[in-house]
Amino acid sequence: MPIRYFKSDPGQYVLVHRRGRLVRHGPGLAFWYLPHTTVISVVPTVNLDVPFVFRETTANFQEVSIQGLLTYRLSKPLAIAERFDFTYDAVRRRHVGDDHDKPAQRLVNAIQAATRGAISGMPLEAALVGVSELAEGLAATVNAAPDLEELGVRIERLHFNHVAATPEMRKALEADYREGLQRRADQAIYARRAAAVAEERKIRESELETDVELEKRRRDLVEMQAENGLRLAEAEARADELKLNPYAQMPSQALVALALKEWAANAGNIGNLNITPDMLAQLVGWVGAARQ
Repeated sequence: MPIRYFKSDPGQYVLVHRRGRLVRHGPGLAFWYLPHTTVISVVPTVNLDVPFVFRETTANFQEVSIQGLLTYRLSKPLAIAERFDFTYDAVRRRHVGDDHDKPAQRLVNAIQAATRGAISGMPLEAALVGVSELAEGLAATVNAAPDLEELGVRIERLHFNHVAATPEMRKALEADYREGLQRRADQAIYARRAAAVAEERKIRESELETDVELEKRRRDLVEMQAENGLRLAEAEARADELKLNPYAQMPSQALVALALKEWAANAGNIGNLNITPDMLAQLVGWVGAARQ
């Protein structure tokens, strides 16, 4: 009758049954046993990761696919071993059957039920962006379930890695989003053009105001020049009037004499002077008559 040796890992809680009775249990056990009278059960006590994917329906009757990762731990090995079969094949180093996967499936089902309650109250757009934020609250809700707490099945971490709509709805949302981006781009272009037109209008108004100011200054300059010219003409006329006023009091003969004197003083500058006999006779007669 062969005797075999079994050594478990530190993260394994081992239960040894002999002839239907639990004779030994604990983490990381090593022992000799008789295969035909001994049944070994191994409950993992380390954190275990379980990926999951399920589909749910939103408040506006749109289907979404939710993909995530669940990390859980079996904190009460004895309690969980009483409810599920963790029989272990010590030779092949694996569990017998698939009953050991049922706690993980139960957790996934509980997560799906809690997620369904949240998703059913959300429209599609809110579900696509808001489901990932629900993970922490859903994990706390599932951990508070009495049956799971009794078994010592506890969620350590819960992540929703991907939330997606159906391909047809995703294309529709992408098209709507692209249209929204295009509208915002068009609005930005229109705003930029409007700003450019406004700036150009300001520049034109500034140029016009500058031209108006220049014309006003030019008008003022012209008016000032005209006024100055008028004053200068009036001053020159007054000066001429003052110069000529004494001559107005003199007799004509005296004026003629002064003129002749001026001619005589400037005789050197006079090229030719023709005085006819008739002119001289009249002049002498006119001066003589003035003396009488």
